[in-house]
Amino acid sequence: MSVLTTRAPGKVNLCLYVGPTRSDGLHELVSVIQPLELADELRLEPAEADELICEGVEGENLAGRALDAYREAAGLSGHWRLTIEKHVPVAAGMGGGSSDAAAALRLAARAAGRPEDSLLGRLAAKLGADVPALLDPRPKLVTGAGEEVRALDRVNTWSYVIVPLAQRLSTADVYAEADRLGLPRSAEELAGRRREVEEALAEAPLPAELVHNDLQDAARSLCPAIDEALVAVSEVAERALVSGSGPTVVGLCAGDARDAARALSARFPGAVATGPAEVPSP
Repeated sequence: MSVLTTRAPGKVNLCLYVGPTRSDGLHELVSVIQPLELADELRLEPAEADELICEGVEGENLAGRALDAYREAAGLSGHWRLTIEKHVPVAAGMGGGSSDAAAALRLAARAAGRPEDSLLGRLAAKLGADVPALLDPRPKLVTGAGEEVRALDRVNTWSYVIVPLAQRLSTADVYAEADRLGLPRSAEELAGRRREVEEALAEAPLPAELVHNDLQDAARSLCPAIDEALVAVSEVAERALVSGSGPTVVGLCAGDARDAARALSARFPGAVATGPAEVPSP
């Protein structure tokens, strides 16, 4: 096996509607996910013992779990060294850990000589709600609790300005806060939102009026610094919202997001411009 590399795009939830909790403890949701050019870099190579190198991330790494799961399910032997160069903010609602796990699955399948392995989808669904949607860099409509994924051709022509914040938020904590605040929608209301989103996507890119995040107020409750960032981003972008479970704030720009990033850089040094991830040719 030679050294294998791939990119793990971050994502922004252009809409995230959250419904009731299912019997398995997960929330029903309706979301449109846009993968971004902003991405982590992964390298997989043979090693004498398993090793995962990822600076800036402490504790268990979902990408390591993904490698272990694929090796066991595929009946493989041998050891791998996985190196992750982080560019996507950590614990920031941008799917960095989930995308790393999806990328690790892709690399493991390539290492096994099975790049189109049907195991990938099944294992991704067991690793986390965002992992199935990030197995490839196409925009997705995500329903169920994240396991129902439909690829989309195009969702809009925006570029994006990303404003990461210092505080980290766990997805579980944000969902718990959303429950405490009574934010999740009823099953009937969520079904209505799903119809609106599907009808809009059938005719044109996602309209700005459907750009929304039901978790935003929960993230704001846990991280008040989000409020200042939302105000600042709304001054330089057409829309501003929290990405996923936060606390990252994303601005949707009709023009070049680099202008927005420059305008924000004095107050938010980590502000960065990015575009949608390149979709591979069929």
